[in-house]
Amino acid sequence: MSAANEPQDKYHAVWLIFFILGLGTLLPWNFFMTATMYFTSRLKDPEMEVRANLSGNVTAAMGSTRSVLEAKFNNVMTLCAMVPLLVFTCLNSVLHQRIPQKMRVMGSLVAILVLFLLTAVMVKVSMSPISFFAITMIKIVCINSFGAVLQGSLFGMAGLLPTSYTTPIMSGQGLAGTFAAFSMICALASGAENPQDSAFGYFITACAVILVAVFSYVLLPKMEFFQHFLEGSESKPASYEDNKLNLLDKETQEGKGNVEHMKEESGSNVSILAIFKKIRVLAISVSFAFTVTIGVFPAVPADIKSTIANGGPWEKYFIPVSCFLLFNLTDWAGRSLTAVCLWPGKDSKLLPALLGLRVVFIPLFMLCNVQPRSYLPVFFEHDAWFIVFMILFAFSNGYLASLCMCFGPKKVLPHEAETAGAIMAFFLSLGLALGAALSFLTRSLV
Repeated sequence: MSAANEPQDKYHAVWLIFFILGLGTLLPWNFFMTATMYFTSRLKDPEMEVRANLSGNVTAAMGSTRSVLEAKFNNVMTLCAMVPLLVFTCLNSVLHQRIPQKMRVMGSLVAILVLFLLTAVMVKVSMSPISFFAITMIKIVCINSFGAVLQGSLFGMAGLLPTSYTTPIMSGQGLAGTFAAFSMICALASGAENPQDSAFGYFITACAVILVAVFSYVLLPKMEFFQHFLEGSESKPASYEDNKLNLLDKETQEGKGNVEHMKEESGSNVSILAIFKKIRVLAISVSFAFTVTIGVFPAVPADIKSTIANGGPWEKYFIPVSCFLLFNLTDWAGRSLTAVCLWPGKDSKLLPALLGLRVVFIPLFMLCNVQPRSYLPVFFEHDAWFIVFMILFAFSNGYLASLCMCFGPKKVLPHEAETAGAIMAFFLSLGLALGAALSFLTRSLV
């Protein structure tokens, strides 16, 4: 089919479906991450609180004394989320050859939906802190394992489409955090005195969004625009094979060296390593971007205390608004900007350089008013410093990482695009896992 006869994405339906599916990939992680206040409230040690009250411990009354489960929840949660994400993103390169796309995507969405329903039910079930902690971590491992398969499959599908169709995935993932943070703020504003009372509706909301993603994926194969590119990718290897045979006949007379060159250009059987070499700078860059991001967020910012609230309403909303909502809004803005601006270009050395400079955010957040702290002084005490750092930190993450994800599949031949997309997704997950491990160090050094 010629470009002139290429079908149009009517009403941007395919774009919107990829946006909703992108939303579905990170929604589970963001709902768990944003609900840290609910989870930590169920991990409090009753005996420790009683002893603190009897002794009149002022520090404990201010909330600086926490149980071991409370103190390590953010770090362990991040590790339990990111390591399975890395492992299953890696396995996805094998799964996509052996398990049909429909089964991978639909199976992952349904499994995530069931796990979220279980999480909502558990809100009403009373159990010991250690049991609740263990079950929560098991659910996080399972949800992120299915999420990795879903994300890898989704980026692979987007690699078959024009460059602009990676943007809705990244933008949808950005909205996932914004949606989760806004839902938590609404739950807090509902007036429920007990976090468990608002958490049930919070997790049911997540179930509803995942259900919308399921229906969206059902509609995707029916779209003519998507069918055109899917059929084109399936037929392309055969045409490349025909071209290769013709080229080999010509090159036999010109020398063996040229034959090898034309074989690579025809690309009927190019190795994953060869594809990686073409996109290695972008792959390593996106991995470093998320190593820095997850290495500090949410483990450090989630423990920053407001210095201007003075016991007012802002104290309750400070972390949900300044940490989670602000991060996700500006991250989403950065991801969405790639729909209209792709600067610097895919071959620019400025892109990896800018990503490298983001490492400065780690000490900046560590020097804010993180409590409790043991080693470092508080240098940036006022809430405004934290807010400015968060805006720059989140926007640079969303915009620069999205550029890498958009450019990766476009630096290779068309029939290599899906594999390139899977490789980029793997390195994204590698960065998340490395960041999760780094978060233990950054938080312990404060």
